Amino acid sequence: MNIILTGYRCTGKTSTGRRLSARLGRPLFDTDELILHRTGRTVEQIVTDGGWPAFRNAERAVIRNLSLLDGGIVATGGGALMDPRNIGYLQENGLFIWLVADAETIAGRLEKDQAVGNKRPSLSGKPVVEEVREILAQREPIYRSIADLTVDTACRNVEAVATVICRRLPAQSPRAQWIARRQEG
Repeated sequence: MNIILTGYRCTGKTSTGRRLSARLGRPLFDTDELILHRTGRTVEQIVTDGGWPAFRNAERAVIRNLSLLDGGIVATGGGALMDPRNIGYLQENGLFIWLVADAETIAGRLEKDQAVGNKRPSLSGKPVVEEVREILAQREPIYRSIADLTVDTACRNVEAVATVICRRLPAQSPRAQWIARRQEG
């Protein structure tokens, strides 16, 4: 069973994935990094050249391949699960962990990333906080509907987020055990 980390941009999917990989001895697969490796172009370059549909097509191909693996940690892009096909691929062999943060925290993290040169293309062209609020409102129902576990990252560092996840992972990973353990709190 794969561990699928999902959520909006800057909620800590890649950082948490790295920490979980080290703690659990599982390989990490970051979809944005795999797209770069496969295409030789960054997310920003793909979006500039072909728009978001071109990026989503590349993302879907990477996710389809990842769904065939077992025992990995997959850090998805923030919009990856807006495509029902990606959900279907990953649900076949994955537990979804939704990493959440409030809009202000996400916007602050995005602005900090941009200040150090880690530019993420705008999804709407609107000011950062406005865009985050708008896109979160669209995506949260989908994230919520598929989440096997939700972890708030706004007030936790990466180590604390990984600890919460590790505490809730069952010794064996059948979905029924996972859901039962999640409900225990």
